[in-house]
Amino acid sequence: MPEPLPSTRPEGAATLDAIRACFAGGDARHLARETGDHILNPGMGVYARWQEKPRDAAVLIGIHGTPDNPLVLLTQRTATLSSHAGQIAFPGGRIDPDDEDAAHAALREANEEVGLLADQVDLIGSLPPYLTGSGYRVIPVVGRIEGTPRLVPNPHEVADLFDVPLSFLMNPANHQKHSKTWQGQRRYFYAMPFQQRYIWGVTAGIIRSLYETVFPQ
Repeated sequence: MPEPLPSTRPEGAATLDAIRACFAGGDARHLARETGDHILNPGMGVYARWQEKPRDAAVLIGIHGTPDNPLVLLTQRTATLSSHAGQIAFPGGRIDPDDEDAAHAALREANEEVGLLADQVDLIGSLPPYLTGSGYRVIPVVGRIEGTPRLVPNPHEVADLFDVPLSFLMNPANHQKHSKTWQGQRRYFYAMPFQQRYIWGVTAGIIRSLYETVFPQ
């Protein structure tokens, strides 16, 4: 059975204003916090399945909708991709040499994957890098998607687009800790099932990182 996590904040407490306030004023203390798959699995090692130099990547936590009901944009990857096929993800990917920074990479990937234009996103800030067992150093970039953009999923990468209320994702009562056996050992990860969607792994870990950044314990 999933292990429930402590609920310290009521549903609906997280708002876009709270997120903006967290990043306002140039306070970068939250960037020093370490996040990644290894936090729930201290015996696994930071890059458990990767022996080379970590690969830099960036994802966009895109928030849109009304002030009373902000929504987070998520994608479902196609079943034909070579890695993480069919899983729930934020728009994003590797940081290319031509990218100015992580924000540029996240916006470029969002445009390639779902047709979101960079000038439709008001950047708010970045979370600490999320370190994955597969060798990625992922920088989550938070941005407010302005207006009602016409999004078109790239059929080679994205099978579907959907929204999840920010209040749902920022309610720790919805943060479950699941586990699977990997190489004979129990591996733990966050999961946030929403309707018929199973949000888990790195995506859920990044959502948890956003929660812990905005509402530190």
